[in-house]
Amino acid sequence: MKVADVPTPSAGRGMILVKNYFSVISAGTEKTSVDSRKSSLMQRARSQPDEVRKVVEEVRRNGFGRTYKRIMSKLDSFAGLGYSSAGIVLAVDESVHDIEIGDRVACGGADYALHSDVIAVPRNLVARIPDGVSMESAAYTTVASIALQGVRQTEPSLGETVVVIGLGLLGQFTVQFLKANGCRVIGIDLDPEAVGLAKRSGADVALNRNTDPIESVVQSISSGHGADAVIITAGTSSNDPIELAGRITRERGRVVVVGAASMQIPRGPFYMKEIDIRMSRSYGPGRYDSDYEEEGLDYPIGFVRWTENRNMQAYLALLAQGRIDTDILTTHRYPADEALKAYDMIEGEKTEPYVGIVISYDDLDDAELKKLSHADDRVAAPVISPDRCSLTLGFIGAGSFASGFLLPHLKEMNDVTLDTVCNRSGLTGADMRNKFGFKSSTTNADDVLHDKTIGTVFIATRHGEHAPYTFEALRHGKHVFVEKPLALNEEELLPIERLMLEHPEVHGKLHLMVGFNRRFAPLVMEIRKFFAEMLEPAVIHYYVNAGFLPKDHWTQHPAEGGGRIVGEVCHFVDTLQYLTDAQPERVSAECIASDNEAVTNYDSVNITLRMSDGSVGIITYVANGDSAIPKERIVMSAGNSTAVMDNFQSLTLARNGKLTRKKGSGDKGHRNEVIAFMDAIRQKSAPVIPLESLIRTTRTTFRILDALNFKQTLDIDKPAADSGEA
Repeated sequence: MKVADVPTPSAGRGMILVKNYFSVISAGTEKTSVDSRKSSLMQRARSQPDEVRKVVEEVRRNGFGRTYKRIMSKLDSFAGLGYSSAGIVLAVDESVHDIEIGDRVACGGADYALHSDVIAVPRNLVARIPDGVSMESAAYTTVASIALQGVRQTEPSLGETVVVIGLGLLGQFTVQFLKANGCRVIGIDLDPEAVGLAKRSGADVALNRNTDPIESVVQSISSGHGADAVIITAGTSSNDPIELAGRITRERGRVVVVGAASMQIPRGPFYMKEIDIRMSRSYGPGRYDSDYEEEGLDYPIGFVRWTENRNMQAYLALLAQGRIDTDILTTHRYPADEALKAYDMIEGEKTEPYVGIVISYDDLDDAELKKLSHADDRVAAPVISPDRCSLTLGFIGAGSFASGFLLPHLKEMNDVTLDTVCNRSGLTGADMRNKFGFKSSTTNADDVLHDKTIGTVFIATRHGEHAPYTFEALRHGKHVFVEKPLALNEEELLPIERLMLEHPEVHGKLHLMVGFNRRFAPLVMEIRKFFAEMLEPAVIHYYVNAGFLPKDHWTQHPAEGGGRIVGEVCHFVDTLQYLTDAQPERVSAECIASDNEAVTNYDSVNITLRMSDGSVGIITYVANGDSAIPKERIVMSAGNSTAVMDNFQSLTLARNGKLTRKKGSGDKGHRNEVIAFMDAIRQKSAPVIPLESLIRTTRTTFRILDALNFKQTLDIDKPAADSGEA
């Protein structure tokens, strides 16, 4: 663990940039995260069998060496901690209209409300702090909202008797919320100090699990009926809380599980009393829903009264009314540069009782605030700087793909300078800077795009940012390697196409490369070589057993991922062009019909392409296949010859009744494509993939969607609307 200086995050679409003043450590959750990171691979394997199965499957598909390198790179990366904080708004994305710069706000969300000076948070995970409420108290908002959601799941009514098992931070908030709701509250814990604190939080009775006669006291207080409800906020592997809850709950009472407690439910008491068992999911409806948390889509209040954001607001309102007291809960305060002392305490290196642990942050000075403004100094026309060096590289996007498939190969090149890496997360960017030896890291893409000394830019962000960054990099006179796809629609593609074709001085000097790596795979290159002398058209079937992706995966989002046709099928369209040395001219496509709501549109499709040389390419892309079948298979036939490639691991070549078999390593061509791109820049040679081919591949994916939507065979050059078929 370390306290690190990293670049400030950037406020992307729908995001709010916040200067933190306080954040709260959720001791139970964060101790679990830290312990998991510190555990050995074998310990992780035992505790995460589902992840082990995924690893075994990836080894089977991609080989041990490639899988090992990718996973170790991921495990070796830093991860931020924290999910509950409060501060002042520094910047607001233009799509957010109800939060302003200077507002005091409480923030929530893992990966967002981190223990950090400056954070970037989606709109629905931000709530305004009422006047008169301290930011330290507001920093507890997310943690408190978890407790509040547990109370809501309990549905307590005025005068009911409710037992709270586990009197840590969540338990103390639960006691206070129940008292504010007019309930009679009994608190139970193993720790005498927690029991004493519960009395200060308002519990009518607080009991020690080890020494007090719990069951008789509950029976006495409830007139012999038992508790109306029990809320388990304890985090423990012991089954005692759920067993105790069954014994002390009345007939048809409720048991709500909030904490990470064992749940081996004893059938006897729960069956005989017909007890209602409920789970409480974090801090309310909207949690784990990317449309709500990331896209800012709210649930109508008439249908969902208490979303996670409205729970946050409710807690802040109770603070303003003086109904909740956090001062009695805060046991420790640390400035950010001493935060590791808190984790030493949590990890047990110091024997000291704790409940609420607050981290505080210094003010930013004027110079730091100015940096956050991200002033725009875009140039109006393409300009190639005389100061730039083509072998000085900037990276925009530093996720697992870049670190696993691009950067390792660039790091091997002695004449290449890795200058600046940009990532929305300052922590990830700093991690990549240290791991691969970049000179600097940033969260502002303009630091890469506008740097006159950087001559080549690699773009490996989410798909929706590819075209805008590519266009800007080309306008600033830089070579560009952009991961697929090049663009998500015609509106994004046309400016790039016009810039390159209408400015010969740019087109002739700048290299644009899209990460279509399959054509660089050794076995695919062998197929092309095998058919090199063929003069007749070919039939190629490219079968892709892609596997299922949920509808809320980012690649399925229209603005971020563009869907699987644009985002993935482009690979296979490019491979068909490479193998035939021809371009697609016409397309037809069909998708399966299904009543299954889990099936995403166009996840399982069959696409037929007529190529300019008369060849026919068939792409079968399925999400409903079995993972035991190889992920990719190519079958190509021409001139009484056939080639069959399975998953880049085996190739069978057949001609004149003679079979030749070749083994592959699973290499999909990532290393070869990076080398080819950099060699073309060094030697000032022709582009590795002609611009016309890159544009054609991208436009073909758009036309595939048109063919599916309009159920027509379409020319690649004519959208359905232009053909009068709409």
